[in-house]
Amino acid sequence: MRYMLIIHNDETHPVPGGPGWDDLMAGYAAFSEQLASFGKPFSGDPLAGPDTATTVRVREGETLIVDGPFAETKEWMSGYFIIEADGLDQVLAAAAMVPSAKYGSVEVRPVAEM
Repeated sequence: MRYMLIIHNDETHPVPGGPGWDDLMAGYAAFSEQLASFGKPFSGDPLAGPDTATTVRVREGETLIVDGPFAETKEWMSGYFIIEADGLDQVLAAAAMVPSAKYGSVEVRPVAEM
């Protein structure tokens, strides 16, 4: 089964070039090596900051475009992984290894197979 690990961070998360960034990136390299050792496919990418977001809604046939995220929040989606796992216990163990979990949270969701 495939799962998505949705990584949420807040203002305490290291930023590119800032304190702790190199250590965080080394943690992600190690995490990717651990995922590869499971022998199952995975992919993932970081996302640009919430200040780069554009939100699109269609209401009653009218398209509404707003710069920025939908709501003011201290926590934002900063990246994701899609992994295959034998079950929820395995994917929860993987989620606990995500380096950014110590700054924010990792939401785990099964991918709906269509």
